[in-house]
Amino acid sequence: MHKRINETKTGMLALDISDQPSQRLLTSSVLTALASITGTAALVGIHHYYRKRHQPDASLQDYVTGVRAQWQAWQQAYQQYYQETTNAPDFTALHTTTMVARPVSWVSGVASMPKNITGANSSNRQLDSDFGVVGIDADRQIVWQTTMPERVHDIVVQPSVDDLCGMPHVTQDSVKNQPPCRDVVVMGRRPSERFWVLDTASGQVTNAIKAVSQRHFYGHACYSLDGKLLYVTENDTVSLDGKIGIYDAADGYKKIAEYDAYGIGPHELIMHSDGNTLVIANGGIKTERASREELNLDSMRPSLVYLNRHTGALLEQVIPAHNQMSVRHLAMHDDGTVMIGIQFQGDKHINVPLVLTHRRGDANFEPLIMPHDQWQRFHQYIASVAVDSECDLLCVTTPIGGCAAIYDLDTRQLIDDVSLPDCAGASMLASQAFKEQTSKKSGSEKSGFIVSDGQGQLTTLEIQDTLASGAIDTRKIERVQRIIKDSQVHQMSFDNHLQALQLG
Repeated sequence: MHKRINETKTGMLALDISDQPSQRLLTSSVLTALASITGTAALVGIHHYYRKRHQPDASLQDYVTGVRAQWQAWQQAYQQYYQETTNAPDFTALHTTTMVARPVSWVSGVASMPKNITGANSSNRQLDSDFGVVGIDADRQIVWQTTMPERVHDIVVQPSVDDLCGMPHVTQDSVKNQPPCRDVVVMGRRPSERFWVLDTASGQVTNAIKAVSQRHFYGHACYSLDGKLLYVTENDTVSLDGKIGIYDAADGYKKIAEYDAYGIGPHELIMHSDGNTLVIANGGIKTERASREELNLDSMRPSLVYLNRHTGALLEQVIPAHNQMSVRHLAMHDDGTVMIGIQFQGDKHINVPLVLTHRRGDANFEPLIMPHDQWQRFHQYIASVAVDSECDLLCVTTPIGGCAAIYDLDTRQLIDDVSLPDCAGASMLASQAFKEQTSKKSGSEKSGFIVSDGQGQLTTLEIQDTLASGAIDTRKIERVQRIIKDSQVHQMSFDNHLQALQLG
């Protein structure tokens, strides 16, 4: 019994000895913390005493605020370093997206978007921006809207399998190998150093691409028919020569090559229906980067250029009749005819054709017919051109002239124009499947366009064949009845371009 007690005391003694270093460390840590707190409190108290003598309104809360601000600055610096080193930008900090679950038919830039519906996170600084992009459904309702840090221009939709099927020169391999997910590219307004890649269904930003050194973007782009490459109009900021940048959609839109545009101020470019040719509208204008001032209006040299998209070789170049006819906007008919919108930079009294067409091999442009040659109706400015290849119709818009006009490409005659103040964006209204459905329901075939404007209107311009439905065969009545205008207003200002995403 005595021996067991001794053993127990010995074990307790060993335990006491082994715990002494931990107790000493804990005691030392507590004393150090107390000393630090006491010393900090003393320094703050002394500092506050002398500070109070010079600043009567000073309070102790100022120190808490200062520490909090410094902590947030450290956090932001760390996050920035982490993002730069991991190459994983936090797009949620730059863009706010709100959406509802409906399919998107069109996408448009927005120059003025209401702040009260751009998202619930009111602390996000980007909500102060009026600029954005919206997805629009078949009923012309907003599906999603995404804020942008600057004003945008062109909207470029990656081709889908449905878009490719039935087109000339499209092989089964190109359809089979087409990317499974569709993107929509949003170009900054000319001149800009950025473009963005969004998810078509949700409007979420997935990539933000910055121009390489000594380059800026000129507001437009187009995809190859298989959706794998993006071609972008660019400017050499040193020589002011036009360039075409090539970006790999499968590799995060990394720039992989560059071609010469064979002109100054390339604006819109489109893919030819042959799938192998880039068609470029060289506006011919040198633009000062910061002010957007046009520097060479007297000596400008616009042109329409055809390039081999695989090699960059110049295939053809066509010069307009007047050197101040800036070739700006394009649309491609399925038969290979290029539709051209002109912005004339000369004196206001000069009357020049503003809507032209061109086919490979033709020496000159061919203007469409304007009644009494009164091109002044468009105030020397065409903002968008959109073509319906199935019905041989062309829609052009002019925000300065305040109207949208529709041409019959079979006769090259103007069907009519309708008053739409500040209209700019134009896109095809529906596919052939939609036309067949409406024809069965109404007894007449309908086709047409949708036009957006700066007053928040999305206007459908339906072309109804009044002869097929038994209307009086009088040209005046026919012209009035053939264009059916219907506007739907939103509390936002739509920007220059409107692109179709899903037709029918």
